[in-house]
Amino acid sequence: MIAEPSTNNLPGGTQPEDSFRDHISIVDEAGHRIWLHPKKPKGKWYRYRSVFTAVLLAVLVVVPFLRINGEPLVLFNFFERRFIVFGITFWPPDFWMFGLAMVSFVVFVALFSSVYGRLWCGWACPQTLFMEMVFRRIEYIIDGDGAKQKALAAAPWTGQKLAKRVLKYTVFLAISFFVANLMLSYLIGTDDLLKVITDTPAHNWSLFIAILVFTALFFFSFTWLREQACTIVCPYGRLQSVLTDKKSLTVAYDYRRGEPRGKLRKNTDRQIGDCIDCKQCVFVCPTGIDIRNGTQLECVQCTACIDACDSIMETVNMPTGLIRYTTEESIQTGKPQRFPMRAIGYSAILAILWGVLGFALVTRTDTRTNILRAPGSPYQELPNGTVQNLYTYKIFNRTNEVLQPEIRLEGVNGKLQFIGNPPAAVPKGQSCEGSVFIILPASALHKRKTELTLTVSTAGTKPETVTTTFIAPEQ
Repeated sequence: MIAEPSTNNLPGGTQPEDSFRDHISIVDEAGHRIWLHPKKPKGKWYRYRSVFTAVLLAVLVVVPFLRINGEPLVLFNFFERRFIVFGITFWPPDFWMFGLAMVSFVVFVALFSSVYGRLWCGWACPQTLFMEMVFRRIEYIIDGDGAKQKALAAAPWTGQKLAKRVLKYTVFLAISFFVANLMLSYLIGTDDLLKVITDTPAHNWSLFIAILVFTALFFFSFTWLREQACTIVCPYGRLQSVLTDKKSLTVAYDYRRGEPRGKLRKNTDRQIGDCIDCKQCVFVCPTGIDIRNGTQLECVQCTACIDACDSIMETVNMPTGLIRYTTEESIQTGKPQRFPMRAIGYSAILAILWGVLGFALVTRTDTRTNILRAPGSPYQELPNGTVQNLYTYKIFNRTNEVLQPEIRLEGVNGKLQFIGNPPAAVPKGQSCEGSVFIILPASALHKRKTELTLTVSTAGTKPETVTTTFIAPEQ
């Protein structure tokens, strides 16, 4: 975590309240939860986030219905161990690529966080998007602004309060049910989801229960867990202490300009900082922190405090930007922020990983074939002057189509003699296997072990090259 600014030596000797260091903002001294009712934000940054959120939510809803060659654009079917990313299907034999992709993702998170801090949390995290831009807005419509919500929560139960609670939680439950179905469409596809919705539960008990579980989880998250998902559950915020430094971008209070803070008084020559201690930045914070205490675990960089502070600064005819996107180093030195040096190292590692992953995707063939010598089977010398070895083969179809593979021997004058039928048509995501003799003339074999190259091809696709070893008598 970026070191919080100390005001001990600031002009005026302002001594901030340090109790915020002892506990998170949503827990009181007795360990009880503090329910937050933030004031409704408004301003330039909130409008930007609203537009960006609308785009992201539209993408989230539309993507499961997009198809390439009849297959979903994106699918994460853990049940059938089949993943589709931008039309490319990945099966269990390709999971090493997912491992490489996960390592790349971790490095990307480290790189992104070292440069931009928790920008992801405030602008793109699904928890923040749904909580602040969907569920919180519904709360403002039904229960009113933060002050009215707090008063309603403290008020005794009346018919009006009961009606508002029933209405709000009914809407919350309906949205949670919709989100649960949407998330399930990423796991099983829209076609199977439609079957679950239209058929009776008895035909799809497991998926029906999955929808109910997802609905309950989302409803719990957005009605009770809320900001605790960011401050307690999510590990990303706690990783900020090792991922960020003084050069990382963050939403920060310019304490050099703002301190010592003090109330605005008419007809006086202000000799203190620009912060008028209106606490509007605290009232709008969805995690209940005071941004003036410095960078804290709970801050998700949602920019609500920036809009609140800028609005007050404009009202009192002071420059905006007292709270802004900046870096700790920039505040300390007064110089523009610079690209962190360690981010260059992260970038180099990420470039290498992406290069390897890109090469693997470009060279990836439609089949994955293993051709091995049959265990315990020696070479055989035939009367016609040839030598044969017995092999087993297994061909896996990586595509979403039925393939008819063909095995060829390359570079030598030999032939293949299949035991039984040659490789049959292979359905998508399945494999065929069998045995084959490779027969070579003895005159072409000059050493005990000879490396052979075979190709496995299908109509109109890039052939796969496979190597194996041929055993012959010593010459």
